[in-house]
Amino acid sequence: MDIRSLVKKEIASLKAYQAKEVSCRVKLDANESPYGFEEALMAVRQIRTNRYPDPEAKKLKAILAKGLGLSPEKLLQGNGSDELIYNLITTFGGPVLYPVPTFSMYGIIAQALGEEKREIPLDREFDIDLGKMETAVIKNKPKLVFLSSPNNPTGNCFSSERILRLVEISKGLVVVDEAYQPFSDGKGFVPLLKDYKNLVILRTLSKVGLAALRFGYLIAHEDIIREVNKVRLPFNVNALSQAVAVEALKKKTMLKEAILAITEERNRLLPAMERIRGVEPFPSEANFILFRVKDPKKVHAMLLNAGILVRDISDAVAGCLRVTVSTPKDNDLFLRGLGRIAKEL
Repeated sequence: MDIRSLVKKEIASLKAYQAKEVSCRVKLDANESPYGFEEALMAVRQIRTNRYPDPEAKKLKAILAKGLGLSPEKLLQGNGSDELIYNLITTFGGPVLYPVPTFSMYGIIAQALGEEKREIPLDREFDIDLGKMETAVIKNKPKLVFLSSPNNPTGNCFSSERILRLVEISKGLVVVDEAYQPFSDGKGFVPLLKDYKNLVILRTLSKVGLAALRFGYLIAHEDIIREVNKVRLPFNVNALSQAVAVEALKKKTMLKEAILAITEERNRLLPAMERIRGVEPFPSEANFILFRVKDPKKVHAMLLNAGILVRDISDAVAGCLRVTVSTPKDNDLFLRGLGRIAKEL
C-alpha cells in the first residue's frame, strides 16, 4: 500500500515544522528566555497524578485575568498559542489572511485544515503594507486576519494605526498575536478590546521563561470565547503546567526583572552588532534580533562550528539570520564569534 494515496492533498504538499535539537554550547535559535523559574516546580508536589487536570484552568485564568484587569470569561487556555491558532481556524474557517514574513504556523495550520490562505508581503520597513492588506481584506473577505506584533522574525511592532484600520474594515476577526509583547515598550491591544468586538489577542508564557509548560491564552469577547471553546479538546492544559504557571506568575518581581534584563541586553547587543563590519541588525521590540549578512548560510555554519546556534531565516528574509537575546555571557560569546567570522569573510 502507498500510504501517500490516503493522505489529504493539503497534507501531502505540506512541509512539517522543523524544531530540531542541535548540540551546541550556546543556544540562541528558539527565542527562549535564558531565565527559568525552576523553584516554581515545587508546586507539582501537590498534584494527584491519577486525576485529570482542571478542565477550565480556573486558578491560572484568574491570576492572568486579574493582571489584565479583565474577567476570566474573556480568556481561553491553550496548549501553547499553536493550539489556539488551530482552534480559531477550526472554528471560523477561511480565508485566512496574514502578512509575510511572519510566524509560520498561521499558514501551516490553515493548509492542514484545508482552508484558503492569503499571504501579503510586508513593506520595506517590515510594516503592514496597508494598501495591499486593505485590498485583500475587501476582496477576499477573510474570516481571520493574523498579525504578529512584535512580529517574528522581523522583531518590530506593526503600526497601531494600520492594525486598527484593518480591524475597522474587516468583517471577520483580526487576531493580534502578542507573544513578544512583554519585551515591547507598547502596552499592546488589550485596552482596545472594549472598543472592537472583532479584535482577538493571543499571548503566551513561552517567551518569559516558561516555554517548557506550553501554555498560551486567547483574549476576546465572551461570545468569541464561547464559540472557540466548543472545539477545544477537554483537559488540554495538563495539571503540572497549570500548577507551575500559577506559582511562577505569583513571582511578579522575578518576572519583571527577567524581562528587564533581556531588554537591556537587547539594547546593548544591537549597537554592538552595528559596529561589526558586514553585519546589518534591525531594530527589535522582541527578545531577538534579525540581522543581515552577505552569506547567511556560511555564517550560520561557522557560528555553529564555534558552538553558537542561531536561526537561519534566509528563506523568509533574504540574507538574514536571527539571534535570541540571552545572558551577557552568551551574548558576548556570540558577538566575539560573529566579529571573528565577519573579519574572515
